[in-house]
Amino acid sequence: MTYYIKAPNTLKTSILLPSSKSISNRVLILNALCNHPVIINNISKCDDTEVVIKALKENKNDINIGAAGTAMRFLTAYLSGKKGCSYTITGTERMKNRPIKILAEALRSLGANIEYAEKEGFPPLLIKGQSLKGGEIYLDGSISSQYTSALLMIAPTMTNGLRLHLSGDITSRPYIDLTILLMRRFGVNVFEEGQTFTVTPQQYFSVEDFTVESDWSAASYWYEMIALCNDVNATISLSGLLPDSMQGDASIVDLFDKLGVCTTFTSSGVTLTKKQRTVDSPLFFDFVSIPDMAQTAVVTCAMLNIPFLFNGLQSLKIKETDRLNALKTEMRKFGFILEVHDDKALEWNGQRCETDVSPVISTYEDHRMAMAFAPVSLCVDNGISIADPDVVSKSYPSYWDELKKAGFTVT
Repeated sequence: MTYYIKAPNTLKTSILLPSSKSISNRVLILNALCNHPVIINNISKCDDTEVVIKALKENKNDINIGAAGTAMRFLTAYLSGKKGCSYTITGTERMKNRPIKILAEALRSLGANIEYAEKEGFPPLLIKGQSLKGGEIYLDGSISSQYTSALLMIAPTMTNGLRLHLSGDITSRPYIDLTILLMRRFGVNVFEEGQTFTVTPQQYFSVEDFTVESDWSAASYWYEMIALCNDVNATISLSGLLPDSMQGDASIVDLFDKLGVCTTFTSSGVTLTKKQRTVDSPLFFDFVSIPDMAQTAVVTCAMLNIPFLFNGLQSLKIKETDRLNALKTEMRKFGFILEVHDDKALEWNGQRCETDVSPVISTYEDHRMAMAFAPVSLCVDNGISIADPDVVSKSYPSYWDELKKAGFTVT
């Protein structure tokens, strides 16, 4: 299926944002480890969270998590410590080609019984749950913060606890900080010293119910729309966003302030309006802490004709797709020639080529490709087409409905 997207002339709307899947997925695991589980309010309804809920609720031996990378990492760690139970955990063909060896081998060194069902270092995994002894391990922090988060969350259940040393430049550090904040919310002490984290054997507990805040990642696409639209009076209200958010992606407020978006916090969320751009050209930015925002920023800057050099993108190659090369391919359809440097940087120096007459954006089974490119319809008179648009259900199931509510034609 392909959606055709045509933008409205004016942009004035109020949007009910989805709940944070990053918080939802972590709280679900922590609550499952808790002696007295609590009620989780405003849980995300996206695919990634639904598969975690299903796996925890049904407790089946065969688990298919589809395309949910977070679920694969978190559940692999969680199930490893489920004493007396055996599991097979698998996913889509893309998931079977997303590496998990670093996490699996780390868990093995801590006492886990994990085997590879097909290809060495990749899902599907065969897991025999047992008590984990824990101990001291070293991990490359530049690969995936989800490995670190998965290990930290189960650390209190290990006989000897966990002392985890991260080497190199830590990617997506705010997501590790988020995990630690939530663990503390559930009564667990995590001791930090530089890039070393220590968790002693403890019990999870909570004294009150938990409410999940709205998703700053989802908000980024509405920021992009304000930046790209020609309506000087454009206004978008977004619900449920907090000025003191746990989420690292909240830092897009500062990035988009340079790109011409003013953020005003209200009692119910934020209101976005247009302002004068103050961005330097070319724009240099390190996305090592917020790699999921790279696609939004790449598309926005290119369509605003702002050359850029974005670093810290090394984790993009092992996401839902190779996002570096996917961006390079799809931006070329609009006449932008991007260059990938050392598999960790993306540059547009202003070089252009001939554009496609009627571009159809390939989404590569990647929700963020669909959502980052849809706002381009604000810059193209005859609209654009998005292939396989259902991929947005991974994190933002109501995205297309909210676009329609904002006045976009989606057919």
